[in-house]
Amino acid sequence: MSDNFKVIQPTTTVYCPKRGEGWTLTGITNINEFTSVMFDGVRYTLPAREIVDQLLPNQLAREQQDK
Repeated sequence: MSDNFKVIQPTTTVYCPKRGEGWTLTGITNINEFTSVMFDGVRYTLPAREIVDQLLPNQLAREQQDK
């Protein structure tokens, strides 16, 4: 993943195989920051890199399967 990416907006849907579907509570403006993500009513603080490299692609793959 390149260090350059578009800003990720709050309430962006993400998917984690362990926790299920969730959404960002705060936006991501830098790949080196930490971001709050809500999964099943529990708030987690995760590295932005994990969200951008894993959780967003997981969600995009799920959305493609639904089409």
